[in-house]
Amino acid sequence: MSLKQKSNLQDFIFKGNAREWFGIWIVNLLLSIVTIGIYSAWAKVRTQKYFYGNTFVAGRSFDYHATGGQILKGRLVVIAAIVFFQIILSLLPIVGLILALGLLLLFPWLITRAMVFNARVSSFSNVRFDFVGTYGRAMLVYLLYPILCTLTLYTTYPILDRTLKRFTIANLRFGTAEFKVDAPLGAFYKAAALALLWVIVVAIVASLTVGNAMFLSLDNNPMAIMMTFYAVMFIGFIPAGFIYQALTRNVIYNSTTLSDGHALRSNVSAIQLLWIALSNMLAVVLTLGLMLPWAQVRRARYLADHTSIELVGSLDDFIGTEKEKATALGDAYSDIEGIDVGLPI
Repeated sequence: MSLKQKSNLQDFIFKGNAREWFGIWIVNLLLSIVTIGIYSAWAKVRTQKYFYGNTFVAGRSFDYHATGGQILKGRLVVIAAIVFFQIILSLLPIVGLILALGLLLLFPWLITRAMVFNARVSSFSNVRFDFVGTYGRAMLVYLLYPILCTLTLYTTYPILDRTLKRFTIANLRFGTAEFKVDAPLGAFYKAAALALLWVIVVAIVASLTVGNAMFLSLDNNPMAIMMTFYAVMFIGFIPAGFIYQALTRNVIYNSTTLSDGHALRSNVSAIQLLWIALSNMLAVVLTLGLMLPWAQVRRARYLADHTSIELVGSLDDFIGTEKEKATALGDAYSDIEGIDVGLPI
């Protein structure tokens, strides 16, 4: 059932269109190429502003406030650190290894600073977001948990994934309002089990098909074995990823609440998400990348159409209260903390 059929929900609406976004995208691409990547910092700002600014809830839109200079500064710091590390590693390998350990311990700090930056340059209806995650917790989430997951042969991946998502969302603030996540672990294991079941079924069907072909031909055909491998990879693992992504997205969104009882809702379909991804990929490949803007808009519109917020009371009153609190606290974002390091967070 569509979320839009429920009267107590306010839908997310994406109003962007492929033609308009293509004009911005092609300019971003050409200028980034001409400037050897330097303009990509400003391209990111234009991209974020377009997609944020065209996403609405109850007639109110999101916004992105970072500047190209802020993003370029962060990237230059990261590039300088990488170059410095490579030089030290070449000249003094032992010192380089010590620095590598230091960089590993620095990684959780970079993650948290990037999250602070991305949150504070984002707003909804002129109310800024914030992120309050700590370095200590980030150490557990981004270093200890992945190590434990590897040691358990990824049988604890659902625990890692839920922990990462809870860290990202539960430390997010909208003004002063807190997000809370109460996603059941069992739902993550169920999603992983369904994804794994799909891979197993595909592997069995592909193996039986190859087995019959080899029996009929009485030949150990390497091509048939290779086709089985690709079938499992592309028909098994890729759809399995979308099954897991769709199911866990619904679990997380449907378990997330905001202060005053407002709750997020999602009913993304794994089959629809997979179809959009595969058809988008085919369109982009066949047009040598020129259909990428259309693919991006199509995916953004689908996700918005299947995301809503269940309101308790008046959204206007809630927004007004958060604006008053922000005014009372002063302009906390006149000097934005954090750093954009290009991490996919």
